[in-house]
Amino acid sequence: MLSLLGLSRSRWNAFRPLARYSGLNEEARQVLRRVGLEHLAERFIGVVSYGEKRRLEIAMALAQNPRVLLLDEPFAGLSREERAAMKDLIAGIPREVTVVMIEHDMDTALDLAERITVLHYGSVIVEGTRAEVVADPKTREVYLGD
Repeated sequence: MLSLLGLSRSRWNAFRPLARYSGLNEEARQVLRRVGLEHLAERFIGVVSYGEKRRLEIAMALAQNPRVLLLDEPFAGLSREERAAMKDLIAGIPREVTVVMIEHDMDTALDLAERITVLHYGSVIVEGTRAEVVADPKTREVYLGD
């Protein structure tokens, strides 16, 4: 709800209960529903799993209706199941939002990205589509183990 207040004309007042902001609760639940967390709406953030916290971070960003979303290793530290849920979440972000993502898992990056820039020790070794990146011999040598 606090993330949504950034878009509200009636900015947050620490002395006004959040329940008094009309429509804010339902809008927050819609954002949580979008990332598959509505069932946790009444829980304190301290009791939800690490993966759920990561999805909540994306929900908070999406609540701001961004044009660009920067994600720094959104899959780091997630279980296999959490990674699958995060992959679905990121893939479901509307195309109007440009997603720039840093990801070290090549398979994940190749599955999600339309354009890929591969770095090795800070230098660009290849940039292009999935097919171009996979076909590049430097990519295969450095990241794919060929």
